[in-house]
Amino acid sequence: MNLLGISRLSLLWKILLSTSVAMTVLFALTGWIVEKNALNTTSRSLGDEVQASFQAYRSLLQARARTLASLSLMLSQMSDVRAAFGTGDQVTIRDTAGELWSKVSEENALFLVTDPKGKLIASLSGATESPAWRELDVVRQAARRFPEQASGFMLKDGNLYQVAVTPVSVQSGRGLALLDVLVAGFKVDPLVAQRLKEATGGSEFLFLSQGRVIASTLNPRATSELTRSISSHGAAKLSNISDGVMEYAPLRTELKDIEDRTIGELWIFRSFENATQRLAALRRTIIMLGLFAVLVGLGLTYLLARKIMEPVEKLDLAAAEVARQNYDYRVPVHGHDELGRLAETFNNMCASIQSARRELIRQERISTIGRLSSSIVHDLRNPLAAIYGGAEIMVDSDLAPPQLKRLAGNIYRASRRIQELLQDLVNVGRGKTEGAEICRLCEVAAAGCDSLAAPADAQGVSVRLEIPDSIELPLERARLERVFINLIGNALEAMPAGGEITISTTLEPDHVIIQVADNGPGISPDIRDHLFQPFVSSGKKNGLGLGLALSRQTVLDHGGDMWVESKSDRGARFFMRLPLRRLAATAESKMAAPVGRA
Repeated sequence: MNLLGISRLSLLWKILLSTSVAMTVLFALTGWIVEKNALNTTSRSLGDEVQASFQAYRSLLQARARTLASLSLMLSQMSDVRAAFGTGDQVTIRDTAGELWSKVSEENALFLVTDPKGKLIASLSGATESPAWRELDVVRQAARRFPEQASGFMLKDGNLYQVAVTPVSVQSGRGLALLDVLVAGFKVDPLVAQRLKEATGGSEFLFLSQGRVIASTLNPRATSELTRSISSHGAAKLSNISDGVMEYAPLRTELKDIEDRTIGELWIFRSFENATQRLAALRRTIIMLGLFAVLVGLGLTYLLARKIMEPVEKLDLAAAEVARQNYDYRVPVHGHDELGRLAETFNNMCASIQSARRELIRQERISTIGRLSSSIVHDLRNPLAAIYGGAEIMVDSDLAPPQLKRLAGNIYRASRRIQELLQDLVNVGRGKTEGAEICRLCEVAAAGCDSLAAPADAQGVSVRLEIPDSIELPLERARLERVFINLIGNALEAMPAGGEITISTTLEPDHVIIQVADNGPGISPDIRDHLFQPFVSSGKKNGLGLGLALSRQTVLDHGGDMWVESKSDRGARFFMRLPLRRLAATAESKMAAPVGRA
């Protein structure tokens, strides 16, 4: 939704929209923070679980290693075993030690007997017939620690073993003599990995050696993906690792042989599956709670906004009534809160406007009567002076007939002027107009110019008439002639030191544009926008300010319009647009009927 669409919404919907957006953003931000904290907590928890799994693994393997070492040590100290080892006979050694091993060992473990150089003498369990088992390097590696036991991991025949190497010695005249060596251990296989998983509460185990998978509790696909990821990252510490479906928190530990060399690595993984499910449940809970809270909040906001909007709507309706000048309208006042005080203030304002309006109308009427009287006196003074002067000369002097005729003509024209002025006032008051007739525009304009030719010559103002003789319009001649007289008279008053007035026309397809321009000081910007309103006047000693208002009304009555363009230092230009065709048809219909002067 664009800004224009939002601006057209009611205040109630704006409140609801803004509230819903704010609440949605707030709950979304809160949910994001809660989910992020939950994820961090879960990650730390998984890290702790991985560490706990590692500790459980170490405890389990150490317990098994201690068991193997204890059993081996116990066998090596038994007299029967030493006696059998002293014979050097493989069968005797196998029978004696094997019987004892089967009694004390509960594991399907590796148990070998070698000579001091690592050559296999007897295999009691775990070994194969493979040639790789004939020589055991682990014995030579452990020889440095004899007569102490040695333990670690051993890689043999592609398999990984955890072994304990125990020397079997006898007392001789030269001290302890090494008879044979016991190699006991167990194979690291999927069964061992599965037992580790069960002992650690579901952690996944992956044994690797020389880039090969030795044992894994993961499915083949996950094992392959995780092995590829581990190979690509090397031994770098990974915060999280994924098999393409599930994400895990990993922990790596090295698997070292008897000489403390790394021959493999163990990866312990703790799956995010349970945590993801818990986070998904938490997310759903947050969303449901957020939606419920937003709906409840919107409902409460709507009820509260309606309570606020009811008096606001009444105030809006009251303002519209006042705009229609219905100052008697009053707003009901409910309560004494801000809206109640606003309604009371609005009613007081309406009462003040009503009182001020009545007083303004009364004063305006008095002022209008005075100004109208002054204007009428001003407009009648000249023709009355002509009548009075001519009558006085005729009474007091003996004049020749030509002089009497000239004075009588002046008196006649002055009285006719008075009659026309009075008739104009009556027509304006009654909205009455005269009939239109086809007139040459240049003749009407010339008549207006001739009426003011004498004062124009006296002021040194030249009047140029540039209207073609071919332009004929249906006009009310006398009214339009007074329009030209008013415009030229105003221009003369604006140019007491001389100037130029130009009256020209521009023909358009349906109209004629008449321009009356002068090179005087122009029109003040203060009154330019109100120039055609009644009683607007500037720079005149006399006059009511009705001339331009009546002139524009005349042009409007002819179906046209009138406007002004002016710059303060380039004179004024008045424009009149009069239609050619519509009024022509109107004129023909009017000319068909008798036309008379009111």
